[in-house]
Amino acid sequence: SAAPSAAALYPPLAPLVAGVGAGSSGGTDWRYFAAGGVSAALSHGYTTPLDVIKTRMQTNPRDYNGSVPLAFRRIVKEEGPLFLLQGLAPTCVGYGVEGALKFGFYELCKPLFKGVTPSPVADFLLASVIAGAIASVVLCPAEELRIRQVADPAYAASTLGALARLLREGGPLASFGGLPAMLCKQVPYTMGKQVSFDVLCSFFYTTLALALAGGDADRLDPRARALVPFLGASCTSLVACLLSHPGDMVLTEYFKGSKRAAVVAPPKGRRRSSAIAALPPPPPSSTLGALRAIVARDGALGLFAGLQARFLHVAAIIIVQLVVYDALKQVLGLPSTGSH
Repeated sequence: SAAPSAAALYPPLAPLVAGVGAGSSGGTDWRYFAAGGVSAALSHGYTTPLDVIKTRMQTNPRDYNGSVPLAFRRIVKEEGPLFLLQGLAPTCVGYGVEGALKFGFYELCKPLFKGVTPSPVADFLLASVIAGAIASVVLCPAEELRIRQVADPAYAASTLGALARLLREGGPLASFGGLPAMLCKQVPYTMGKQVSFDVLCSFFYTTLALALAGGDADRLDPRARALVPFLGASCTSLVACLLSHPGDMVLTEYFKGSKRAAVVAPPKGRRRSSAIAALPPPPPSSTLGALRAIVARDGALGLFAGLQARFLHVAAIIIVQLVVYDALKQVLGLPSTGSH
């Protein structure tokens, strides 16, 4: 006879084979969009100081030696404590809209992709790719504004000033040149965040039900049920960070270097050829160029520069975002994520 499957030997593994709980079935419902928008704006807004530190460590890695405390101290000393809120406005607005669309379209696409592959989890991954792509389009202008303001404090005195300069120098579609770079970050991030949370919540519901309620999730104590989204979100943050960090590095490199260097005349008494030779290499003009610039400058490990700061940032975002999202869904009358 055939050997028993892993799911049969350990029932909590069943979601990986047979799908997740009914609470993650998705559908066309405005409440997914509302819960996603509020949770994303809140979670990204309160973590702006960590995002500032992370972006500075990525754009100037040699200045901070990979140390988050050192980066924090230097930023506060050189730029002032309020600089830690640089980019707060575009972050809240951009990620609020992005969160509404990402969560909403992910849930909307789940029934559309149901049965496309033999695995429900693979169907969820397809839905997350669509949601991540839609979110990327929305995020391009907001993310460029944020990165420009953090990487170059002299870029503009305010968010509106930064937006006006961006439109003046590059036109209304300039930010969308970075769409391929944004996709490199957002699609893996969305796959890691949305799908992992569904699967892990279903896993923890089943595990806690077996351990505490004789296998019946409906009999779980309210405190145990409240623990599920926190456990799921905590594990999800690690998956999403690792999958998307190389893309985040490419995105930062692209937007950091997308402004062209001013052409200056060679110093008096110096030949033009020698002056040109002394100039730094040109900034990347494509996603592939940004990737090559990182690898050429710092090696393959450069794709993981600032990982410590970003993990703190991503964990702070995802844990709060997904717990709030799950709570808001239930307040609005939807089932909790992964529930059976």
